[in-house]
Amino acid sequence: MMKRYSNILNLVGITLLCLASTCTWSEQSVTLKLAHNLNQKHMVHKAAVYMDQQLNVLSKGNLRLRIYPAGQMGDAVDTLQMLQHGIIDMTKGTASDLELFDKTFAIFNLPYLFESPEHFNKVVFGPVGREIMASPTKKGFFAIAAYETRFRSFYARKPIHSPKDLKGMKVRVQPSPTVIEMVKLMGGTPTPIPFGETYTALQQGVVDMAENNEPSYVDTRHFEVARYFSEDQHSSVPDYLMISTQTWNNKLTESQRNMIRIAAERSEKYQQTLWNETLKNARETASKSGVTFIEVDKTAFREAIKPLYKQFSKDPQQAKLLEKIQSAASIPSSPIPKKPPA
Repeated sequence: MMKRYSNILNLVGITLLCLASTCTWSEQSVTLKLAHNLNQKHMVHKAAVYMDQQLNVLSKGNLRLRIYPAGQMGDAVDTLQMLQHGIIDMTKGTASDLELFDKTFAIFNLPYLFESPEHFNKVVFGPVGREIMASPTKKGFFAIAAYETRFRSFYARKPIHSPKDLKGMKVRVQPSPTVIEMVKLMGGTPTPIPFGETYTALQQGVVDMAENNEPSYVDTRHFEVARYFSEDQHSSVPDYLMISTQTWNNKLTESQRNMIRIAAERSEKYQQTLWNETLKNARETASKSGVTFIEVDKTAFREAIKPLYKQFSKDPQQAKLLEKIQSAASIPSSPIPKKPPA
């Protein structure tokens, strides 16, 4: 009888120890498939690698990411569709990609939405941004991390100084209705082309220009075939790390979900630390290769896209969201808890 009582006490002790250490040894090992369309030099890819390293530590090796970079499983829209069907577990998508699945993300594609990088951070990493990240949950996925991208500008095979210079120009765009309309209003011809095909399209004249931030411009070597970078800074579109709702609900324990929350937040901070240095290096690389950076007067660009704001204001949901974003510019900076939906 005493022996049986002793065994029970031992079992209770082991159980308490297990609870204190989050029971990682009793959970099944899980490897999540993460596919994206960026190359291995990109900051978001490095952030994903860092997240995997953090998960490895937090789970004692029982929760890992298997990363498929550089479009191995298709472009962003392809991998988002795979996410919906449970073929992969995680992917990266920009707000422009996500607009096709949930119109809430369209707000981020509005040109000249943010007054400054600080305003961007207050929105994207604040309450409004977290609300938007959770919005597509019923569509089959939601965002667990948001990443810095700073400003997107036009780059072309000829100098671009004003919207007038876009006339007759074929512009590679993401398949976002808002971005397509922006280019039309500026006088260009929007041409949706997968990200991985843009270099060849520029090289062969299928498109005359594209738009992105400086690190992507350099990482993709687009500067070799589009030598003029016009700093119109028309938009600042966040990158998001998305996870399948099926994966979140069915593959993971609550302990593992918590580890993903922690690792995702750490990956955000890591990616932000990379940003300034990467931006500086990208501009230096482009300049040394002979790229011409053009400072432009943004007034004409801002004037051209005013109809987009009128269009958004007609939708009550978008109008309310726009008001929240504009109001955030005056909110003092403060740390915001970062937690995806349970």
